[in-house]
Amino acid sequence: MPTIEERLKAANIVIPEAPRAPTVHYIPYTVSGNIVFISGQLPFQNGEIIMTGQLGRGVSVEDGRDTARVCAINVLTHLKTACNGDLTRVKKVLKLEILVASTPEFHEPHVVANGASLVMLDIFGKEIGSHARVAYGVASLPLNAAVEVAATFEIS
Repeated sequence: MPTIEERLKAANIVIPEAPRAPTVHYIPYTVSGNIVFISGQLPFQNGEIIMTGQLGRGVSVEDGRDTARVCAINVLTHLKTACNGDLTRVKKVLKLEILVASTPEFHEPHVVANGASLVMLDIFGKEIGSHARVAYGVASLPLNAAVEVAATFEIS
């Protein structure tokens, strides 16, 4: 069975260093017992939001799915920090919440959400990576981001 590092390499995923903690009234993650809650992550890459706008108005489903993937990688950044750098401590991906900025006529947030779900399955495999999920279509997201992903994990 491949290691998490081998799976990351195969999926062409590099987990970035965790950015400085937000200066607003929340923290990027919290741990309660063996549960880690990751705050909503925007599609930041190299300090910039990679996709803004709404699905159904200038942002394609493919772009949305790729954006959800970047958000999921940012989730992993904070999860790795919560696990003291050791992602083998992850026992189960419990739930993903994917928020998709979209027009009222856009009815495929679940397709966009697959970009985030596939990251978890690729990295943790089917047994650990299969998860509950909800995908919301919303009018807007912070900084005009097209997608935001929050997650819940069980760790040892």
